[in-house]
Amino acid sequence: MDYKKFLYEQKKRDKALKNKATKVTIKEIRFGPNTDEHDYEFKKKHAIKFLSEGAKLKAYVFFKGRSIIYKDQGQILLLRLAQELEDYGKVEQMPKLEGKRMIMFIAPKKTK
Repeated sequence: MDYKKFLYEQKKRDKALKNKATKVTIKEIRFGPNTDEHDYEFKKKHAIKFLSEGAKLKAYVFFKGRSIIYKDQGQILLLRLAQELEDYGKVEQMPKLEGKRMIMFIAPKKTK
């Protein structure tokens, strides 16, 4: 009986710890290498909203077909986004090319 009681208490503790753990949500924002200024501002507004809600942000530039020759434009776009979102979050991973995507992660700043 003691062992069963021990297992029950342990399950109860584990469940309580699991409920206290914070669930991290990741929101994505997709850009093209030649994203227009208005589209950029619109997506930046959404990024600010996501970060202020406490979600992590995954911003990526998707290169279609031969647009991979604009890698530098994609990197400039992501770095510009990171610089403008400095007040809301910090860069967790700098822009990195993975296949046809250039990915960057931004984590929200802690609010007290």
